[in-house]
Amino acid sequence: MWGEKVSQDESHRAPIIGYHRAPLSQKFGAPRQPNLVALTSVIEMRAPYDTPAAFVGLEAFSHIWVSWQFHHNYLDKGNGLHKADREFRPQVRPPRLGGNQKIGVFASRSMYRPSALGLSVVKLERVEVVQGRALLIISGADMINDTPIIDIKPYVAYSDAIAQAESGFAPTAPVSSEVTITESAYAQFITLVHTGESGRGDNKPTDTEPATVEALLHKIQNQLSVSDIDAIKALIAQDPRPAYRRHELKMPFIMRYKSVDVSFQLLESGQLQISSVVAVSL
Repeated sequence: MWGEKVSQDESHRAPIIGYHRAPLSQKFGAPRQPNLVALTSVIEMRAPYDTPAAFVGLEAFSHIWVSWQFHHNYLDKGNGLHKADREFRPQVRPPRLGGNQKIGVFASRSMYRPSALGLSVVKLERVEVVQGRALLIISGADMINDTPIIDIKPYVAYSDAIAQAESGFAPTAPVSSEVTITESAYAQFITLVHTGESGRGDNKPTDTEPATVEALLHKIQNQLSVSDIDAIKALIAQDPRPAYRRHELKMPFIMRYKSVDVSFQLLESGQLQISSVVAVSL
């Protein structure tokens, strides 16, 4: 029965080989599927898995499979129980069906699954070796910051892409919302970009100068640039609000992106409008 101690041949313990480093540190705002938003992020490998020799040949592939862990699914904070350790729930309410209709957990990509494992195809931008360590620069991930990585494999188009596949209740990509930003919010954003530039000092990494691992990760996780406004708009265009709250007009929602909290709301026109961008303490 569920909850009984599992024998060794009924379970498998996998090592964490790395961590995903990304601009999004919270679940709210993260794309619900991979490749909906071309957001750049990094897989930082742990020793000994960060040896460059382990990635020889990988750059010949444009995409990779990433196995990872849903690490934010802890509900019982007092005793540290994971969702997978609780009573098994066979059905979930996927956002794609409005958050009201139930389907089987194994007919969904819900984060609340017995194994707490995720699987994503992402674009491999490049393998970068910094200070003797291999880091994978990727885009299109649906993982948040500090997600544990379990395995990496190359995506092989002739066998992994099935042209005739049927996609059940999700046959097409979700429709993106139109996103606007107020003049005051844009001014706040630009001010924060310039503040960050002035505070980096003479040791800031450049496009032509190799960075330390710490500097590269800081750039991905915290450092704002002007182009980030496009990424922020693309994330909000996916409408991360709960399905049952998508009718609420002028109700502010907050998405944390890198070092800022971005407030947005639904207008009567149907647009999602960014109303403020405020720095947060990291």
